[in-house]
Amino acid sequence: MTELDDFALLDAWCSGDAPAGQQLFRRHFEAVYRFFCNKLGTGVDDLVQDTFVALTKAREKFRGDSKFRTFLFGIAYNQLLKARERGAKNGRLEEYESGRAAAVDTSPSRAMARKQEQELLLRGLRRLPLDLQVVLELFYWEGCTSAQISEIIDLPHGTVRSRLRRGRETLEQVLAQLEADPSLVQSTVAGLETWLAEMRQHVATPRE
Repeated sequence: MTELDDFALLDAWCSGDAPAGQQLFRRHFEAVYRFFCNKLGTGVDDLVQDTFVALTKAREKFRGDSKFRTFLFGIAYNQLLKARERGAKNGRLEEYESGRAAAVDTSPSRAMARKQEQELLLRGLRRLPLDLQVVLELFYWEGCTSAQISEIIDLPHGTVRSRLRRGRETLEQVLAQLEADPSLVQSTVAGLETWLAEMRQHVATPRE
């Protein structure tokens, strides 16, 4: 399937073709779920639904100069920021951040992290500032280029590259704080980029 197929499905869905919408949802559900599930303690299913609803509403605004997944992740990112803003307005931002950090203890992804390095890495990612976690996961898990990420989060390309570099450095520092075993930290840090790339398959979704 090509990118045009995705937009054709979206256009059909917007015109009332429900099966086209279901096909598009099935095709991209796992990526969108994965985007939210490692950043939130609760409310992931609702945000996935909100993202696809917002996708249909934003179709007319699309200029045609991005790939479908870039367009989709941009909408998902906006939904994530809105969820964070709602937490702040309700005086629950601290609870939101705590839930994000603690999610590793209850998420299906913990059961899927079969190697100690992978489990440590998941714990570390959830303790990064959200802006750094987003760019690292989009880059290593979803295969987005730094240029595509700059479109998704609406920041200059140079800023994204800086965040990627700072994210890797900060993650190494967080790992050292989380794990008392220096040999485990060393083995994780030594293969950090490889571990990050491989972790994608270990973040489970409800459909598995």
